[in-house]
Amino acid sequence: MNILSHRVTKVLIHLLFWALFIFISLFVFPEYHWKENPFLQYFFILLVLVYVNNEVLLPFFIKRKMYLSYTLLIGLIAFWATQLYCNYFAQCGCSIIKCLSDYLWQTLVPLAFFSFIWMLFRFLEKQDEIELIKKEHTEMELQFLKSQIDPHVLFNNLNTVYSYALEKPQETPNLILMLSDNLKHVLYESSAPKVPLEKELEYIDNYIAFQKIRTENINEVVYKKEIENYGFEIAPLLLITLIENAFKHSTANSKVEVAIQVKNSILQCDCSNHIKTTVTENGKPKIGLENLKKRLSLLYKNKHGLKITADGKFHVRLKLELS
Repeated sequence: MNILSHRVTKVLIHLLFWALFIFISLFVFPEYHWKENPFLQYFFILLVLVYVNNEVLLPFFIKRKMYLSYTLLIGLIAFWATQLYCNYFAQCGCSIIKCLSDYLWQTLVPLAFFSFIWMLFRFLEKQDEIELIKKEHTEMELQFLKSQIDPHVLFNNLNTVYSYALEKPQETPNLILMLSDNLKHVLYESSAPKVPLEKELEYIDNYIAFQKIRTENINEVVYKKEIENYGFEIAPLLLITLIENAFKHSTANSKVEVAIQVKNSILQCDCSNHIKTTVTENGKPKIGLENLKKRLSLLYKNKHGLKITADGKFHVRLKLELS
């Protein structure tokens, strides 16, 4: 809704500015007349300059933080356009200084004004994007919190702990600790926009270790991890969506495979499993993945790749540029 509102406001500002600009150029100054003044001819060239600046020059130079180069380039464009207007359109025969003093404002004012408008709306859109990221992050936290503390999930996990307490009591404390660490991570540590990669992978290690125990004699779990460097941060609870789906929707007596690799600041996570036919038909796995896509588009815009294939196996590959 905010994006649509910004667009409408931007269009209105552009229309109002051009209407006011034409009015001042043609009527406020007494020496300007419709027939004698070539302003309207030059006006269409001015439109091209302004919108090439908005669509090409500003995005290029601002993205690279080349502010001085951009300022110098705009100054040269304004100077060249003023000389063009003075000598070619108006043919006033004025000196360079006289041309600049009389006509520079006609080129410089629109360029400067629309550059400011572009930067203002870029700032507002970034603020909206930040708010949307916070909202999506909070919603995802709540969804994962619900899934982790859901009575049914907790009941199954506690049943696993209970079974181990009877059959392998020496391993029970470690199991309780893993469950406790995972709940702590979801409840407290994942509230930050980004967390240390090492912390997030510890959470995944615990989750998979617990799933190996819970699905013992039901599924074969293959987990591979190859981390070149832990010195990165990552948005919390992203990878777990893929991994949780793989376990949740896998068929009995099948293999669940998870591989995580970090190399050259690129994280790659591969998850594959044999999926239940009924679940595929109902499209249930897509819910978590659709939420993941939304988060990725907000948190890792132009810095991620997500590929999903379902040919006998359900396979998901996620690539992230870490920072």
